[in-house]
Amino acid sequence: MKFSTVASIATLLTAPVLSAPTDIKYGPPKGGWESVDYPKGTGENLEHYPAPPGGWENVDYPKGTGENLDYYPPPKGGWESVHYPPVTGEGKKDDDKKDDDKKDDEKEFTSTYHITAVGAEVRNGTVSVAGPKEAVGYFNYGINSKTDMICWEITLLNVAGTYQSPARTATHVHEAARGASGPPRLAFPNPVGDDKKRVSTGCMTGPFTTGLNGPNGQDTGTGFKLSQIEANPAGFFTDARTNLFPLGVVRGQLA
Repeated sequence: MKFSTVASIATLLTAPVLSAPTDIKYGPPKGGWESVDYPKGTGENLEHYPAPPGGWENVDYPKGTGENLDYYPPPKGGWESVHYPPVTGEGKKDDDKKDDDKKDDEKEFTSTYHITAVGAEVRNGTVSVAGPKEAVGYFNYGINSKTDMICWEITLLNVAGTYQSPARTATHVHEAARGASGPPRLAFPNPVGDDKKRVSTGCMTGPFTTGLNGPNGQDTGTGFKLSQIEANPAGFFTDARTNLFPLGVVRGQLA
């Protein structure tokens, strides 16, 4: 019994030494890793891993893991060759383009008008009451009659005095043929600047008001539609008025 014990020990000592297995790859358990019931306090419910003491910047990362890179270099073939998973922002340029197209559609004009207004066109009824010869106004209008929206870019040059009008502003579109007077249908913010140059830009959408009541007691803009201008642009003019020229410093027909 004693001998056999010694022999057994000797056999063990002369047996080849087995090395520990290497490169073991653990596969996911049945049900996947998400099915594992981790012990409490091991990060099982954390939305993100908290920074270690000293912060992430103090972590001594192994060499070759990008620890000293200022930025990640592009992969072979460049970033544009990367096949990103859906909903990771891969289509953002297209989305931005769609947004820009939508904005362009909103500003699409069904008609445009470019008027050069001068003092010689000003009338009181049908009587000429010319404004100053040196004054000129450039009135640019874009209309979308589908949405009842009008945009404007108005520039007045060599216009002196302060604005004056019985309407809410002194810059208008009136309904009247060339050589005649008529009520304002649209009132725009007065151009801002000095006597040499004044500018106003913007857009507005109906319903419109002018702040001036007509003979019927209603605002002269009540019920007005921009499609009326498109139907007969020659029946409308634009102007601006000041205290020095209250009937109009410049005027121009839309067509």
